[in-house]
Amino acid sequence: MSLSPKAQAIYDQIDPASTKLGDLKKMAKEIKRDHDLALELWSSGEYLPRQLAVLVMDKNLLTQEVLDQLDADMQIHPSAEQTRMMEWLMANQLMKGKKTTALIESWADSPRPLQRRTFWYHQGRLRWTGKTLHENTSELLDAIESQIADEVPEVQWAMNFTAAWIGIFDEPYRDRCIQIGETNGLYKDEVVPKNCTPNYLPEFIRIEVGKRNQ
Repeated sequence: MSLSPKAQAIYDQIDPASTKLGDLKKMAKEIKRDHDLALELWSSGEYLPRQLAVLVMDKNLLTQEVLDQLDADMQIHPSAEQTRMMEWLMANQLMKGKKTTALIESWADSPRPLQRRTFWYHQGRLRWTGKTLHENTSELLDAIESQIADEVPEVQWAMNFTAAWIGIFDEPYRDRCIQIGETNGLYKDEVVPKNCTPNYLPEFIRIEVGKRNQ
């Protein structure tokens, strides 16, 4: 790996053993937008430099072709790191512009699982942050009912996440969302730490609705 002096100086500040994600955010504030630097850091193939790269990319240069390559590059990482990188990319870049948001919304049937997961996580996040009155809610639930059983686990989780927040915030659909969970049985036997909300849809919805009705 050969980096420019500027990229090397920044790379050397990142210690895999001690650097936290919050530290990367501070570094990104100082760097601001620098897409060329981002690509150099990304070329390291390492998780933390790639997370910093995500923060300083230029969203206007993130075409579908570029995102497909970033997705392919992420496949060398463990699943948890892949999803964290893509979630940061979504929150810090893709949701910041109309064109890139439109790309997320086109990924429902992407051949790439990480992109499908991002489509569903984005839909769930919109509801989780309190935005309601979505025109596609019934369509989303149709897709969840017909597809979730055959999806890969990371996409199943995001579909379940979306159904949960629909059920919490959109009362006319609540019983349907609970029924989806009862039918597919996903996460029913999951053991979660004390005071954590389980992923099993009927319990997830019951607990979160209860919090909001206190």
